[in-house]
Amino acid sequence: MKTISFGQALNDGLDLAMSMDDSVFIAGEGVGVSIHVDPNMPTHGLLAKYSPVRVKDTPVSEAAIAGLAVGASCMGLRPVVEIMFFPFFTLASDMIVNHAAKLRYLSGGSSSFPLTVRVRAGVSFSAGCQHSHNLEAWATHSPGLKVVFPSTPADAKGLLLSAIFDPDPVVFIEEMGLYWMQGEVPEGDYRIRLGEAQVVRPGKDCTVVSYGSAVFTALEAAKILSEEDVSLEVLDLRSLVPLDKESLLDSVKKTGRLVILHDATKFAGFGAEIAAIVADDAFDLLKAPIKRVAAPDIPVPFSPPLEKFYKPNPEMVVKAVRSIL
Repeated sequence: MKTISFGQALNDGLDLAMSMDDSVFIAGEGVGVSIHVDPNMPTHGLLAKYSPVRVKDTPVSEAAIAGLAVGASCMGLRPVVEIMFFPFFTLASDMIVNHAAKLRYLSGGSSSFPLTVRVRAGVSFSAGCQHSHNLEAWATHSPGLKVVFPSTPADAKGLLLSAIFDPDPVVFIEEMGLYWMQGEVPEGDYRIRLGEAQVVRPGKDCTVVSYGSAVFTALEAAKILSEEDVSLEVLDLRSLVPLDKESLLDSVKKTGRLVILHDATKFAGFGAEIAAIVADDAFDLLKAPIKRVAAPDIPVPFSPPLEKFYKPNPEMVVKAVRSIL
């Protein structure tokens, strides 16, 4: 084990994958230039180590980046491409959603098309609504795509390596605010199987389901409620597609209550799917209505105070839990 940042854990995973398999290469806007002088940036130092043949700075065209990934995957390579901000996923979505996600199906299941799309996400850095808009629900609504959203350095490395060597296209979401977070990370070829959630805090009174940095919002809420003798179980999904339904339902069976938390907007967010699954498969186990805590249905504000208001906070989770106890 070693203590490194979330960004360094991603860098460790990328470096290891490239050293293990010559078909792995990186491409994206600025993946090899001066913006990555910070060692906490995921592609830091990789250009010098692997040369422009395998670390490719691209034109400012997300559609071209995604097209490059799909074509390279069809030719037997394992591309890892970066979309600088989540809203720019819309520009790449034709190639990712209409081609990468459907190629295995169109081949009758006879071919695999491995590619990883790293997407930067999150709010709290005053980049404005055109750079801050979590669209994980869009990606999960596209059959053929796998979607991963880690919250810790160890999960970042373990899930990234699994994504790169998965036979299907994976959208790998990285929350920028986590890049500097420190944590213990296993050395060497460490992988976490896609589709395995993790109970990060056991509890008995209510389940809070989340992913990404919102997991830490849930943990803060759990601390506040513990002073009132309320025990929250916090479940980190880690992987949205495939989804660990078994762990989700086991937790709800244990606590009988469910609060769903994410930083994306509420209407038609991924939390709605979680709520629907539990309503379909575990309705008789519920002691109270399901509650969702999410961002308001507005574009992300540029103003720092308004942006702080936009992002769900621990007090909102506490209020939701109290309402169903």
